[in-house]
Amino acid sequence: MDDVKHREQLAGIAQDYYLSKLPITDISEKYHLSRYLISKSLDEALASGLVKISIDTPVSRNVEMELAFKQKFNIRNMMILKDSDSPDKDSANVIDFAAAEVQELIRHCHVVGMTWGDTVWNIIDRFQTEVRENLIFTQFVGENLKLNTAASTVPLVLKAAAKFDAQYVTLPAPLYVNNDEIRETLRSEPALVPALSSATRMDMVFAGIGTLASINTIPVWKQHFSDLFENVDDQQIAGVLFGRPYDVDGNLLNNHDKTMGVSMDELLTVPRRVGIVKSKFKSRALLGALRGGFLTDVITNEAVANRVLLEMD
Repeated sequence: MDDVKHREQLAGIAQDYYLSKLPITDISEKYHLSRYLISKSLDEALASGLVKISIDTPVSRNVEMELAFKQKFNIRNMMILKDSDSPDKDSANVIDFAAAEVQELIRHCHVVGMTWGDTVWNIIDRFQTEVRENLIFTQFVGENLKLNTAASTVPLVLKAAAKFDAQYVTLPAPLYVNNDEIRETLRSEPALVPALSSATRMDMVFAGIGTLASINTIPVWKQHFSDLFENVDDQQIAGVLFGRPYDVDGNLLNNHDKTMGVSMDELLTVPRRVGIVKSKFKSRALLGALRGGFLTDVITNEAVANRVLLEMD
Protein backbone atom coordinates (compact mmCIF):
# COMPACT_ATOMS: atom_id res chain seq x y z
CA MET A 1 0.00 0.00 0.00
CA ASP A 2 1.49 3.34 -1.02
CA ASP A 3 1.96 6.11 1.54
CA VAL A 4 -1.05 8.20 0.46
CA LYS A 5 -3.47 5.28 0.62
CA HIS A 6 -1.94 4.17 3.91
CA ARG A 7 -2.49 7.61 5.47
CA GLU A 8 -6.04 7.71 4.08
CA GLN A 9 -6.73 4.38 5.77
CA LEU A 10 -5.20 5.59 9.04
CA ALA A 11 -7.35 8.70 8.87
CA GLY A 12 -10.46 6.64 8.18
CA ILE A 13 -9.75 4.29 11.08
CA ALA A 14 -9.06 7.21 13.42
CA GLN A 15 -12.23 9.02 12.37
CA ASP A 16 -14.33 5.92 12.90
CA TYR A 17 -12.80 5.34 16.33
CA TYR A 18 -12.47 8.86 17.76
CA LEU A 19 -15.33 10.72 16.06
CA SER A 20 -17.88 8.06 15.14
CA LYS A 21 -17.18 6.11 18.35
CA LEU A 22 -17.27 2.74 16.57
CA PRO A 23 -16.03 -0.26 18.58
CA ILE A 24 -12.71 -1.71 17.44
CA THR A 25 -14.54 -4.96 16.56
CA ASP A 26 -16.74 -3.10 14.05
CA ILE A 27 -13.78 -1.20 12.62
CA SER A 28 -11.89 -4.48 12.27
CA GLU A 29 -14.75 -5.93 10.20
CA LYS A 30 -15.05 -2.75 8.11
CA TYR A 31 -11.39 -2.71 7.08
CA HIS A 32 -10.86 -6.49 7.11
CA LEU A 33 -8.01 -6.10 9.59
CA SER A 34 -7.40 -7.79 12.90
CA ARG A 35 -8.15 -5.90 16.09
CA TYR A 36 -4.40 -5.92 16.77
CA LEU A 37 -3.73 -4.10 13.47
CA ILE A 38 -6.54 -1.60 14.15
CA SER A 39 -4.98 -0.79 17.55
CA LYS A 40 -1.58 -0.50 15.91
CA SER A 41 -3.04 1.85 13.27
CA LEU A 42 -4.53 4.09 15.98
CA ASP A 43 -1.15 4.23 17.71
CA GLU A 44 0.53 5.12 14.42
CA ALA A 45 -2.04 7.87 13.71
CA LEU A 46 -1.19 9.45 17.06
CA ALA A 47 2.57 9.03 16.72
CA SER A 48 2.63 10.51 13.20
CA GLY A 49 0.61 13.58 14.21
CA LEU A 50 -2.30 12.60 11.98
CA VAL A 51 -4.42 12.56 15.14
CA LYS A 52 -3.93 15.21 17.83
CA ILE A 53 -5.62 14.94 21.21
CA SER A 54 -6.11 18.11 23.21
CA ILE A 55 -7.41 18.19 26.77
CA ASP A 56 -8.72 21.51 28.06
CA THR A 57 -8.33 21.43 31.81
CA PRO A 58 -10.51 23.76 33.90
CA VAL A 59 -8.92 27.15 34.50
CA SER A 60 -7.76 27.55 38.09
CA ARG A 61 -8.04 30.73 40.13
CA ASN A 62 -5.59 32.22 42.60
CA VAL A 63 -7.95 32.40 45.56
CA GLU A 64 -5.32 33.73 47.95
CA MET A 65 -4.48 36.64 45.65
CA GLU A 66 -8.18 37.32 45.06
CA LEU A 67 -8.78 37.64 48.78
CA ALA A 68 -5.82 40.01 49.16
CA PHE A 69 -7.15 42.25 46.38
CA LYS A 70 -10.69 42.22 47.82
CA GLN A 71 -9.38 43.31 51.20
CA LYS A 72 -7.01 45.92 49.78
CA PHE A 73 -9.50 47.55 47.40
CA ASN A 74 -12.84 46.68 49.02
CA ILE A 75 -14.14 45.21 45.76
CA ARG A 76 -17.09 42.83 45.62
CA ASN A 77 -15.59 40.19 43.30
CA MET A 78 -12.00 39.84 42.17
CA MET A 79 -11.43 36.90 39.83
CA ILE A 80 -7.75 36.20 39.11
CA LEU A 81 -6.97 33.27 36.83
CA LYS A 82 -3.73 31.36 37.28
CA ASP A 83 -1.21 31.84 34.49
CA SER A 84 -0.39 29.08 32.03
CA ASP A 85 2.88 28.68 30.13
CA SER A 86 1.66 30.89 27.27
CA PRO A 87 0.62 34.57 27.31
CA ASP A 88 -1.72 33.93 24.36
CA LYS A 89 -3.37 31.12 26.29
CA ASP A 90 -3.68 33.38 29.35
CA SER A 91 -5.51 36.02 27.31
CA ALA A 92 -7.83 33.42 25.80
CA ASN A 93 -8.53 32.01 29.26
CA VAL A 94 -9.58 35.43 30.54
CA ILE A 95 -11.96 35.91 27.61
CA ASP A 96 -13.44 32.41 27.91
CA PHE A 97 -13.88 32.72 31.66
CA ALA A 98 -15.33 36.23 31.36
CA ALA A 99 -17.82 35.11 28.70
CA ALA A 100 -19.17 32.37 30.96
CA GLU A 101 -19.23 34.63 34.02
CA VAL A 102 -20.90 37.56 32.26
CA GLN A 103 -23.46 35.30 30.61
CA GLU A 104 -24.40 33.87 33.99
CA LEU A 105 -24.85 37.40 35.36
CA ILE A 106 -26.95 38.36 32.35
CA ARG A 107 -29.40 35.59 33.23
CA HIS A 108 -30.37 37.65 36.27
CA CYS A 109 -30.63 40.97 34.41
CA HIS A 110 -33.28 42.84 32.44
CA VAL A 111 -31.15 45.72 31.11
CA VAL A 112 -27.45 45.32 30.28
CA GLY A 113 -25.22 48.23 29.30
CA MET A 114 -22.31 47.83 26.91
CA THR A 115 -19.39 49.82 25.61
CA TRP A 116 -17.11 48.83 22.71
CA GLY A 117 -13.72 47.31 21.98
CA ASP A 118 -12.07 44.03 21.07
CA THR A 119 -12.39 42.58 24.57
CA VAL A 120 -16.16 43.08 24.64
CA TRP A 121 -16.46 41.83 21.05
CA ASN A 122 -14.60 38.61 21.87
CA ILE A 123 -16.67 38.00 24.99
CA ILE A 124 -19.93 38.36 23.07
CA ASP A 125 -18.55 36.07 20.39
CA ARG A 126 -18.19 33.33 23.00
CA PHE A 127 -21.69 33.67 24.46
CA GLN A 128 -23.88 30.59 24.12
CA THR A 129 -27.17 31.28 22.34
CA GLU A 130 -30.23 31.66 24.54
CA VAL A 131 -33.73 33.11 24.19
CA ARG A 132 -34.37 36.09 26.47
CA GLU A 133 -37.07 38.19 24.85
CA ASN A 134 -37.47 40.40 27.93
CA LEU A 135 -33.76 41.34 27.92
CA ILE A 136 -32.47 44.67 26.60
CA PHE A 137 -28.90 45.53 25.61
CA THR A 138 -28.32 49.27 25.58
CA GLN A 139 -25.65 51.80 24.85
CA PHE A 140 -25.26 54.23 27.73
CA VAL A 141 -22.68 56.58 26.19
CA GLY A 142 -22.25 57.73 22.61
CA GLU A 143 -20.20 56.09 19.90
CA ASN A 144 -16.42 56.23 20.03
CA LEU A 145 -16.32 56.75 16.23
CA LYS A 146 -13.84 53.94 15.70
CA LEU A 147 -16.07 52.66 12.93
CA ASN A 148 -13.46 50.84 10.85
CA THR A 149 -13.61 47.82 13.15
CA ALA A 150 -16.12 45.11 13.94
CA ALA A 151 -15.77 46.08 17.60
CA SER A 152 -17.46 49.47 17.23
CA THR A 153 -20.38 50.22 19.52
CA VAL A 154 -23.50 49.76 17.40
CA PRO A 155 -22.63 46.32 15.99
CA LEU A 156 -21.87 45.12 19.52
CA VAL A 157 -25.31 45.77 21.02
CA LEU A 158 -26.81 44.19 17.94
CA LYS A 159 -24.39 41.24 18.14
CA ALA A 160 -25.16 40.69 21.83
CA ALA A 161 -28.91 40.91 21.31
CA ALA A 162 -28.71 38.34 18.51
CA LYS A 163 -27.10 35.84 20.91
CA PHE A 164 -30.14 36.07 23.21
CA ASP A 165 -32.89 36.84 20.69
CA ALA A 166 -33.23 39.99 22.79
CA GLN A 167 -33.91 43.68 22.21
CA TYR A 168 -31.31 46.41 21.80
CA VAL A 169 -31.24 50.20 21.72
CA THR A 170 -28.53 52.47 20.38
CA LEU A 171 -27.39 55.96 21.26
CA PRO A 172 -26.77 57.58 17.84
CA ALA A 173 -24.51 60.38 19.03
CA PRO A 174 -20.75 60.86 19.38
CA LEU A 175 -19.06 59.86 22.62
CA TYR A 176 -18.00 63.44 23.29
CA VAL A 177 -19.95 66.61 22.48
CA ASN A 178 -17.91 69.74 23.14
CA ASN A 179 -20.78 72.26 23.06
CA ASP A 180 -22.56 72.14 26.44
CA GLU A 181 -25.85 73.49 25.11
CA ILE A 182 -25.98 71.03 22.24
CA ARG A 183 -25.07 68.13 24.51
CA GLU A 184 -27.92 68.94 26.90
CA THR A 185 -30.37 69.50 24.05
CA LEU A 186 -29.49 66.12 22.53
CA ARG A 187 -30.67 64.38 25.69
CA SER A 188 -34.27 65.22 24.79
CA GLU A 189 -34.00 64.21 21.14
CA PRO A 190 -36.49 61.41 20.33
CA ALA A 191 -33.80 59.24 18.72
CA LEU A 192 -31.69 59.28 21.90
CA VAL A 193 -34.38 59.05 24.58
CA PRO A 194 -34.91 55.23 24.36
CA ALA A 195 -31.26 54.45 25.12
CA LEU A 196 -30.92 57.08 27.85
CA SER A 197 -34.16 55.86 29.42
CA SER A 198 -33.06 52.21 29.30
CA ALA A 199 -29.67 53.15 30.73
CA THR A 200 -31.28 54.49 33.90
CA ARG A 201 -32.54 50.93 34.56
CA MET A 202 -29.31 49.02 33.93
CA ASP A 203 -28.71 46.00 36.15
CA MET A 204 -25.19 45.53 34.85
CA VAL A 205 -22.53 47.00 32.59
CA PHE A 206 -19.48 45.15 31.31
CA ALA A 207 -16.47 46.65 29.62
CA GLY A 208 -12.80 46.44 28.88
CA ILE A 209 -10.55 49.09 30.38
CA GLY A 210 -8.94 51.61 28.07
CA THR A 211 -5.84 53.80 28.21
CA LEU A 212 -4.79 57.11 26.68
CA ALA A 213 -4.45 55.22 23.39
CA SER A 214 -8.22 54.69 23.48
CA ILE A 215 -8.50 58.43 22.87
CA ASN A 216 -5.43 59.08 20.76
CA THR A 217 -6.12 56.35 18.20
CA ILE A 218 -9.27 58.17 17.13
CA PRO A 219 -8.17 61.25 15.14
CA VAL A 220 -11.07 63.57 16.00
CA TRP A 221 -10.61 63.06 19.76
CA LYS A 222 -6.84 63.45 19.59
CA GLN A 223 -7.15 66.59 17.48
CA HIS A 224 -9.55 68.23 19.93
CA PHE A 225 -8.09 66.78 23.14
CA SER A 226 -7.56 70.15 24.86
CA ASP A 227 -11.17 71.17 24.16
CA LEU A 228 -12.76 67.90 25.26
CA PHE A 229 -10.56 67.43 28.34
CA GLU A 230 -10.02 70.91 29.70
CA ASN A 231 -6.95 71.31 31.90
CA VAL A 232 -6.20 67.56 31.76
CA ASP A 233 -2.54 66.58 31.55
CA ASP A 234 -2.49 63.54 29.26
CA GLN A 235 0.56 62.24 31.14
CA GLN A 236 -1.63 61.80 34.22
CA ILE A 237 -4.09 59.53 32.45
CA ALA A 238 -3.71 55.97 33.73
CA GLY A 239 -6.92 54.62 32.26
CA VAL A 240 -10.20 55.37 30.55
CA LEU A 241 -13.46 53.76 31.61
CA PHE A 242 -16.92 54.51 30.22
CA GLY A 243 -15.28 57.31 28.23
CA ARG A 244 -13.86 59.04 31.33
CA PRO A 245 -10.10 59.39 31.94
CA TYR A 246 -8.69 58.95 35.44
CA ASP A 247 -5.30 58.88 37.15
CA VAL A 248 -3.52 56.02 38.89
CA ASP A 249 -5.02 57.08 42.23
CA GLY A 250 -8.55 56.71 40.89
CA ASN A 251 -9.32 60.41 40.50
CA LEU A 252 -11.51 61.39 37.55
CA LEU A 253 -9.65 63.96 35.49
CA ASN A 254 -12.34 65.56 33.35
CA ASN A 255 -14.03 67.90 35.83
CA HIS A 256 -15.98 69.40 32.92
CA ASP A 257 -17.38 66.16 31.51
CA LYS A 258 -18.13 66.35 27.79
CA THR A 259 -19.28 62.73 27.57
CA MET A 260 -22.63 62.20 25.86
CA GLY A 261 -24.68 59.75 27.89
CA VAL A 262 -25.21 58.61 31.44
CA SER A 263 -23.18 60.50 34.04
CA MET A 264 -20.44 58.81 36.04
CA ASP A 265 -22.41 59.35 39.25
CA GLU A 266 -25.34 57.45 37.72
CA LEU A 267 -23.06 54.69 36.45
CA LEU A 268 -21.64 54.15 39.92
CA THR A 269 -25.14 53.23 41.13
CA VAL A 270 -25.42 50.31 38.66
CA PRO A 271 -25.43 47.14 40.82
CA ARG A 272 -22.87 45.18 38.78
CA ARG A 273 -20.04 46.89 36.91
CA VAL A 274 -17.76 44.25 35.41
CA GLY A 275 -14.30 45.06 34.07
CA ILE A 276 -12.21 42.61 32.08
CA VAL A 277 -8.43 43.06 31.76
CA LYS A 278 -6.26 40.57 29.88
CA SER A 279 -3.17 42.65 29.15
CA LYS A 280 -0.48 43.42 31.72
CA PHE A 281 0.13 46.69 29.85
CA LYS A 282 -3.15 47.90 31.37
CA SER A 283 -2.03 47.31 34.96
CA ARG A 284 -1.92 51.05 35.78
CA ALA A 285 -5.36 51.46 34.28
CA LEU A 286 -6.67 48.63 36.44
CA LEU A 287 -4.97 50.00 39.56
CA GLY A 288 -6.63 53.39 39.05
CA ALA A 289 -10.03 51.78 38.46
CA LEU A 290 -9.66 49.71 41.65
CA ARG A 291 -8.63 52.70 43.71
CA GLY A 292 -11.50 54.74 42.29
CA GLY A 293 -14.08 52.08 43.08
CA PHE A 294 -15.37 52.21 39.52
CA LEU A 295 -15.96 48.45 39.27
CA THR A 296 -17.77 45.88 41.39
CA ASP A 297 -16.28 42.86 39.59
CA VAL A 298 -12.91 42.40 37.90
CA ILE A 299 -11.77 39.45 35.79
CA THR A 300 -8.07 39.22 35.03
CA ASN A 301 -5.04 36.93 35.43
CA GLU A 302 -1.98 36.60 37.65
CA ALA A 303 0.32 38.43 35.24
CA VAL A 304 -1.87 41.53 35.34
CA ALA A 305 -2.49 41.27 39.09
CA ASN A 306 1.23 41.01 39.82
CA ARG A 307 1.92 44.07 37.69
CA VAL A 308 -0.75 45.95 39.64
CA LEU A 309 1.07 45.10 42.87
CA LEU A 310 4.36 46.30 41.37
CA GLU A 311 2.71 49.59 40.33
CA MET A 312 1.76 50.14 43.99
CA ASP A 313 5.36 49.98 45.20
